[in-house]
Amino acid sequence: MLYLECYSGISGDMAVAALLDLGASREKLLEGLSSLKVDGYRVEIGRRVKCGVEAASFDVILEGPEDGGSHDYEEFGEAAHGHGHSHDHAHGHDHGHGHDHHHGHVHRSLPDIVRILEDSAMTPGAKELAKRIFRIVAQAEAKVHGKPVDQVHFHEVGAVDSIVDIAAAAICLDDLGIREAVVSDIAAGSGHVNCQHGILPVPVPAVTAIAEQYGLSLRPTDTRGELATPTGAAIAAGIRTRERLPGSYRIVKTGMGAGKKDFPKANILRAYLIEETEGAKPETEKLWMLETNIDDATGEALGYVMERLFSAGARDVCYVPAFMKKNRPAYLMKVICDESGREAMEELIFRHTTTIGIRRVPLERTVLPRRIVTVETPWGTARAKEVLRDGRVSCYPEYDDIARLADASGKPFRELYEEIARLAQEGAGEIHEKL
Repeated sequence: MLYLECYSGISGDMAVAALLDLGASREKLLEGLSSLKVDGYRVEIGRRVKCGVEAASFDVILEGPEDGGSHDYEEFGEAAHGHGHSHDHAHGHDHGHGHDHHHGHVHRSLPDIVRILEDSAMTPGAKELAKRIFRIVAQAEAKVHGKPVDQVHFHEVGAVDSIVDIAAAAICLDDLGIREAVVSDIAAGSGHVNCQHGILPVPVPAVTAIAEQYGLSLRPTDTRGELATPTGAAIAAGIRTRERLPGSYRIVKTGMGAGKKDFPKANILRAYLIEETEGAKPETEKLWMLETNIDDATGEALGYVMERLFSAGARDVCYVPAFMKKNRPAYLMKVICDESGREAMEELIFRHTTTIGIRRVPLERTVLPRRIVTVETPWGTARAKEVLRDGRVSCYPEYDDIARLADASGKPFRELYEEIARLAQEGAGEIHEKL
């Protein structure tokens, strides 16, 4: 199992460097990259010292025009958000290529990038992972710019350096045999970054869109600048299969990848290969349940409060119809949260409702071992949750993916759900040995 410790953020080059330091084959990486039908770059793999700690480095150096032309910066891709290159951006994970943009910039659609990956000599597993990561970026860009995914034309994300970063990460992950991954809270940085079209807040919209859709936890820091890039966030989202670390584990190996910038805190991404050291038994979690009765709020207001609570980290929020004194129709709000988030949840409830009192009750819950897997179907890829109990695996497809495939294919939701559940169940195998 892989554990990414993103306390200094994450970018594509940091991820690749950490995986190489973890033991991914340099030879296989270079062989796979050389098969990409992309010109105008070279790769430098080395070491870099951050706060006295030596870590691996991975740099993509652009050497000249890819298409002999010249393009102005446009709306899509990382350069439009202030990533990727060292312009005048105040961020931490630019690629620092040192060129002056006289090379040509190619505008590619997602199908163009998929064809580049398909035509390469990368392994099937690496190709699928790279395509998944690019799809995650495409979905985020589509949401940010209000366009369908098939109308997104990548600029810098579709340019040489970002294709190489994502392909390299996929090659290394496939070489290491990573099938399960946990991702820590991701340090996002703070402040603003300059981009071609203005000044954007940190984290930039593409990062927040990825975090929202894939459940990544972002953490603001005192460090001024951009610590998490869309490419880094997409890699984390593309490989994450578990929400938290095992109750106890053994570190098999550690890898460290260095960023370009120097900060008071070491600008390093740590990657661990770990082994669970206890049996796959249900975990017991200690939580809080917050309750309050509300009889004077609209449905819109209650919906807004629910969204805010989930965004703040609530484990669950629900409303139960109730009758209060004097037979007033009302709702009983129930919120389940961690101890660390209890005060923030109470503050949100007090701020956005008229309640003047909140009941809280300590809870314990039994959590079955689970992981998220990707299922290949005739209609596209879908995620499913594999859950283990008493040596038996049950599979539950993810709603968002079923809805997406139903919209795209026109097939009934229920039919897709049952078919993907069946495919996931067939591929479950001896999952209890892995959980």
